[in-house]
Amino acid sequence: MKRTATGMAVLLMGTAPALAGGIERAPQSLTALFEEGNYAELSFGGVDPTVEGTDVAGFATGDVAQGYGFVGLSYKHQFNENLSAAFILEQPFGADLLYPLAPEGSPVLGGTRVQIDSTTYTALARYKFQNNFSVHGGIRASTAEGQVNLNGLGYSTTAGYDLSIDNELGVGYVIGAAYEMPEIAGRISLTYNSPIEHDFTMTESGPIILAATGGLTDTVTGDYKVKTPRSWNLEGQTGIAADTLLFGSIRWVKWSEFKVENFVFPIPVGAGIPLVELEDTTTYTIGVGRKFNENWSGSVSFLYEASEGDTVSPLAPTNGRKAVTLAAIYTRDNIKVTTGINYTKLGGADLGVGETGNKTQVATTDDGDAWGVGVRVGYSF
Repeated sequence: MKRTATGMAVLLMGTAPALAGGIERAPQSLTALFEEGNYAELSFGGVDPTVEGTDVAGFATGDVAQGYGFVGLSYKHQFNENLSAAFILEQPFGADLLYPLAPEGSPVLGGTRVQIDSTTYTALARYKFQNNFSVHGGIRASTAEGQVNLNGLGYSTTAGYDLSIDNELGVGYVIGAAYEMPEIAGRISLTYNSPIEHDFTMTESGPIILAATGGLTDTVTGDYKVKTPRSWNLEGQTGIAADTLLFGSIRWVKWSEFKVENFVFPIPVGAGIPLVELEDTTTYTIGVGRKFNENWSGSVSFLYEASEGDTVSPLAPTNGRKAVTLAAIYTRDNIKVTTGINYTKLGGADLGVGETGNKTQVATTDDGDAWGVGVRVGYSF
């Protein structure tokens, strides 16, 4: 049961993550670290979201959310009864949004685009004490790059602004603790993920640069800092009946500290106009798994993330989400294959630009959705 239970709980990582709070695509779970013995895992999949709305001029925005794929890799090594270590590669943050140009799209936001790609590399160790308590911690390195284009009447003086962010490495840390109850396949763990500060080289261009430099140039390049947010993960699981497992998680992310500051932004008017402004999020997941026979298990899990704030950025045009994930797990000898399908209902939002606390509404998105599929192949040895 314990081995199968871990396979079920891996669904907490999001077999098919989709447009979470801020620009999150995966919850940075450390589930692989708790596998028995030596363990290797490969995961991959894709997500197809749909987000549509109407601008303040009454024009449809078209579907602004682009589909994406993801891949992950984990390796865990058991040195002895107490000490183990793991290496995890994943893509937790990302965005791919494009507002179509008129007439198919919106004259207020048409041409606005954001692309963000990131990869994290986590190396950590775990030490298990004799009383079923354990501690874990390590280093997380992250590479990220992005492109932002602001266009349309809604961006007023910043329309035509282009930002390119070079791929750079930042480093943070992970630390946590866990308590296990092997007799009931029980475990509870708490993990803190530190913020990661990146020193990016950014190139900005457009009419606003020309105005800001007094007509000297329409392109500037400089080194600026961007911090990805800190977060807490509380994850748990327990057997509730023979061959039946209950699992869940709570994840809090301090998105309010994710800021992009460069030559243009924040524009120094009053409190300042940020390029993007995000609210902190808390995400809840609960699920149940069942072992049907020696080879087959299944699980269903539900996710809830409340909407935060009244007006959100056009660069993150959803607010809150609800999701359900179904998974089938096939285990044979040392191989475990998890296949899952996810449906996410994305909350609609009022989109605004301008000063913090005094944004001008430029569009509204309807409730959207996303379908995702994912596969994980694990091997124990």
